[in-house]
Amino acid sequence: MNPLLASRPMRRAIYPGSYDPVTNGHVDIIERAAGQFDEVVVAVMINKSKKSLFTVDERLDMLRDVSVEWPNVRVDSWHGLLVDYCRTHDIQAIVKGLRAVSDFDYELQMAQMNQRLSGVETLFMAANPVYSFLASSLVKEIATYGGDVSALVPAVVERRVVERATERG
Repeated sequence: MNPLLASRPMRRAIYPGSYDPVTNGHVDIIERAAGQFDEVVVAVMINKSKKSLFTVDERLDMLRDVSVEWPNVRVDSWHGLLVDYCRTHDIQAIVKGLRAVSDFDYELQMAQMNQRLSGVETLFMAANPVYSFLASSLVKEIATYGGDVSALVPAVVERRVVERATERG
C-alpha cells in the first residue's frame, strides 16, 4: 500500500435526508458518494412534525437493503442538528443531491450555515438527469392513487410503498 495513503485520515461523509421512501435518485447519490469517500453515512433525519408514510425504523431497514452492495455505506438516524452528528462522528463532509436550481437556493444557504457552525463542508452532486424530476413526495402520491412506481424506487421499496399505500387508501 502507498505509505501516503496509509497515513491520511479516513474521509467520511454524511448523506442526510428523510428517505420517506428511498428512491432510485437517492440510491444513485449513495452509489456515487460511496465511490468518493472511505465511509458514507446515510442518515435518516428525524422530524417529528413531518407526517411520514414509514416509521424511522422502516426507512432504516429499506436503506440498509438498498445499500448492502457498498461495504463503506452505513445507515443511521439522528434527531437534532446535522452538524452535531458530524462533530460526534468525525464527519468532514455533507453530500447533497441537487435536482434543480430551486434545490440549490435552499441547499446553498444550509451549506453556508453548516460551514459557519462547524467547518463541515457540503459537496453538491448534480442529480442524474434520469432522476432529476424524482421526489419521495411524488412517489407517495403516485402510489396512493394506484400508479406504477416500479421505475422510481428499488424493487424492495416498491413492495413496501404499494402495501402501505393500499393500507392507507
